[in-house]
Amino acid sequence: MNEATATTTDPTRIFRIDGKVAVVTGASSGIGAHFARLLTAAGARVALAARREGPLKELSAELPGSIAVPCDVTLAEDRERLVRTVTEQLGPVDILINNAGLSETVPAEKQSVESFDSIVGVNLTAVFALSQAVGTGMLERGSGSIVNIASVYGLVASGSLPQAAYAASKGGVVNLTRELAAQWAARGVRVNALCPGWFWSEMTADMLGNDKGRTWVERRTPMRRAGELHELDGALLFLAADASSYVTGASVPVDGGYLTV
Repeated sequence: MNEATATTTDPTRIFRIDGKVAVVTGASSGIGAHFARLLTAAGARVALAARREGPLKELSAELPGSIAVPCDVTLAEDRERLVRTVTEQLGPVDILINNAGLSETVPAEKQSVESFDSIVGVNLTAVFALSQAVGTGMLERGSGSIVNIASVYGLVASGSLPQAAYAASKGGVVNLTRELAAQWAARGVRVNALCPGWFWSEMTADMLGNDKGRTWVERRTPMRRAGELHELDGALLFLAADASSYVTGASVPVDGGYLTV
């Protein structure tokens, strides 16, 4: 059965990633842990990467075929160890989900340069460095999918919720995605970005967990609510799997209409 016939028989097949090796950074909690569960359910063997070893091991025990690799994505030696460990234990990386991230809500005139550098280091510089480390092998094999987790604040300013470093870093991720996609497209490696709006997670708990913050989000979102993590599933699988085989350099918002107003 050829690919076209298989797709016609089962159109959902293009969203499967059976046997693929995936790496998810920031996988110890929140969106990262959710993505790891999703990719496992879709058939991948997943390497879980984050700084907190305990939660990683707990999640790995839950997910068949996964491994936990403690990793600080800002450290070159940790990134090299991550790629080496995954390759040795699971095989070459087919899918990379650059999800690790930091944020700080503070007026720009009061944010320290050290804080700005730290956030950009995790959210942008490490995305480039790990994409390069994993992408080298993908380019040699002529295939691979990289999904960078950006944000709606990589496409618009956050304004009344001041976070200059976060917005700058996520804007950088969006254009880095375009640049890597343009450079690597002809060599079989796709690079796309997922841009979530406001979702319930560990990172947003302080904002969405109180009436004032939740009302602020609801008032600015046409659907009048924050998203649930499962509402990212379709977009993430689309970008990671062969369903998006002719898509690269895209930034896909999943935001309840936030960017429309």
